[in-house]
Amino acid sequence: MILCIETATGVCSAALCDDNSVISVAEAPHGMSHAAQLTVIIKRLLDETGIEAGGLGAVAVSKGPGSYTGLRIGVSTAKGIAYGAGIPLLGINTLTAMCSGYLTSHPDESSPDTLLCPMIDARRMEVYNALYTTDGTVIRETAADIIDETSFRDILDKKKITFFGSGAEKCRDTINHPNALFVDGFNLSASYLHTLSVNALKNKQFEDVAYFEPYYLKEFIATIPRKLLL
Repeated sequence: MILCIETATGVCSAALCDDNSVISVAEAPHGMSHAAQLTVIIKRLLDETGIEAGGLGAVAVSKGPGSYTGLRIGVSTAKGIAYGAGIPLLGINTLTAMCSGYLTSHPDESSPDTLLCPMIDARRMEVYNALYTTDGTVIRETAADIIDETSFRDILDKKKITFFGSGAEKCRDTINHPNALFVDGFNLSASYLHTLSVNALKNKQFEDVAYFEPYYLKEFIATIPRKLLL
C-alpha cells in the first residue's frame, strides 16, 4: 500500500493505492489551508482503512513544480511520515502525474498526431509545463515559460496539442491556433500519482529522506498580498 500526497496547487489531497488500483481518496475543502488540512485527511484515510503508517509500503509525494508553499507542506509531511515509519520516500514529478491522470480519465486519447501539455499556473502569463506523447513519453522536459501568441507555434503547425490544468485556462485566448485544444475543469488529485508511484517503488527509485527537496523550478519571490497594499 502506498500513501500518495498532492499539494502542488490549490487542491490538497491524499490517496491510498495498492499495486492495482486507487483504494481511497480524500480531498480538503477548497480554500482551506494545506498546512491545517493535509494531516487531517491523511489520518482519515488511514483510520478508514485500518492501516498504520508503519504498515505502508511507501509514501509518495508530488514534488513539483507548483506552489512554493504547497510543495514545502507536502514534502515536509511526506518526509516526516517516511522517517517516522521507516518506509521509502518517492518523489513524483507533478506534470508527469497530471499526464498520467489525464490518460487514465481519457483512455481513448491515443492518437500519435496529438501531444499532451499539462500546465500549472505560475502567476501572470507564466506557466509550468511539459510535453508528452499519448503513451506518456516525455518529449519536452519541464519548464517555466511566459506564454505569448508564438508559444508552441512550431509544434502546433505540425501536430495537435491538448492543453489542460490550471495554467491552460488562462492561455486559451493567447494560444490561438486550430491545432490547440483546451480541456476545462481538470484538477490535480493525489490519485494521479498511483501508477508512477507503483513503478517507482518496484524499481526502488527512492529519495533521500534527509536531503530531498521539492522541485521548485524557479526561485521563490516574496510579495505583499494585494489586500495589504490597499
